[in-house]
Amino acid sequence: MKYNNPVIKGFYPDPSICKADGAYYLVCSSFQYFPGVPIFESKDLINWTQIGHCLTRKSQIQLDTVNSSGGVFAPTIRYNNGRFYMTTTNDTTRQNFYVWTDDIYGEWSEPVFVDQGGIDPDLYFEDGKAFFMSNGTDDYGVGGIVQCEIDIETGRKLTPSRSVWQGTGGRYLESPHLYKINGRYYLLAAEGGTEYGHMVTYARGDSPSGPFKAYPQNPVLTNRNLGGYELQGVGHSDLIQDDEGNWWLFHLGFRQIGRWLTFHHLGREVFLTPVTFGEDGWFTAGHNGTTLTSFETDRIPDTVIQQEKKVYTFENTDWNLDWCYLRHPATENYRLEQDKATLLGTELTLDVPASPTFIGIRQMDFRAAISCDVSLTNGEAGISLYMDEHHHYDLAVRKDESGYKVIERLNIGDIKSIENEVELGADNHAALIIKASHERYSFFVHADGKEILLGTAQTKYLSSEVAGGFTGVVIGLYVYGENSLAEFSNFKCKYE
Repeated sequence: MKYNNPVIKGFYPDPSICKADGAYYLVCSSFQYFPGVPIFESKDLINWTQIGHCLTRKSQIQLDTVNSSGGVFAPTIRYNNGRFYMTTTNDTTRQNFYVWTDDIYGEWSEPVFVDQGGIDPDLYFEDGKAFFMSNGTDDYGVGGIVQCEIDIETGRKLTPSRSVWQGTGGRYLESPHLYKINGRYYLLAAEGGTEYGHMVTYARGDSPSGPFKAYPQNPVLTNRNLGGYELQGVGHSDLIQDDEGNWWLFHLGFRQIGRWLTFHHLGREVFLTPVTFGEDGWFTAGHNGTTLTSFETDRIPDTVIQQEKKVYTFENTDWNLDWCYLRHPATENYRLEQDKATLLGTELTLDVPASPTFIGIRQMDFRAAISCDVSLTNGEAGISLYMDEHHHYDLAVRKDESGYKVIERLNIGDIKSIENEVELGADNHAALIIKASHERYSFFVHADGKEILLGTAQTKYLSSEVAGGFTGVVIGLYVYGENSLAEFSNFKCKYE
């Protein structure tokens, strides 16, 4: 069969995967968004359904003072003796921790902290022992991939943290994962930084703690030299064996907006690449060590059809799964129903690193038509194409002393400009429309039986190359202002 990449679209970076009871489970980073660490399930590795989040309570993760692209960094999910474990980092508080559950569809535990620094933690289980790894500096001041043995019940270190591998010389050695395959231990990592130089590297040894010898042909997977190619930033991977014995890499990557336009705003996404082990025990990945937009493979039966959801509405999404908040929300300000959302505003705007009244869904493809009816009592309410508090485009209904109007506002760094407005008079309702393409967003209001164009803006100013950070554009519904109340209905996001 032929499958297309990415297999999970939109801002779902740093994938990690495990297998349990005939299904596969995958988690991703969530940074400043809540709930934290989305969980996906699949039976075939191609089609994924979100089933929950690992961090659903304020007691599990501190996000109140987290800057954009802070908070919850790369997670790892593992299954051992009937229990699921997810370990991650709160990069803002510099704490590594894990949570666990015996029911993948239920709630997860309170955090168990591990006194080891660095980011991108990993758990490896063998013979009743639990090994904890991260990137950073060990107890002796040596940098690299750092490992210790822990008491899995308490998180207490049973051995000193020791650097077990220093990588191949690329910058930002990170994303360690350890596996035992055919009697050898394989240590997977990422180097080069999660941008255009990103790459997957690995080494192997005869014990969980090494010494590890690097694969002679590292990097095993990278798109760093593919100029003019849509898929870039390939790295941060996790290895999985399917039920037929085939091996795969799940990894992040991103799609740039054009062949020669080196900007990406959808965030880092989830890609799937086949892996092949040689007789010498080393493995190769992808097409000559690169990832493609599609793979033809006989590893997956032709009966498996890759499904893709093209239309997202209030009615066919789940508020608790598909949608997210900025940091910890004041839940009393949200009334979320099957066909509408009623939001109560506060003095917090989208321009501050806090939790304004905002609920969003990730933008999952370049070409889209986004629409929503908005009714407002006071203040401002509308749709935001949100990258962070300094980079977002807003199409909103606003009330001032002259009545109601629709505004198009662009926020790019220190430049915040209302580009256009359409007067509504006493009418406090508007049908807002945003049309997205690879390179531009166009902003409309539907009035008098026609679409009125307010203006356009380039997508690249919401990209990671401009804004920085590690997230992607989230389509947010928001309201702010004293005594402001807004009702959102007829939401639709339709992808071409």
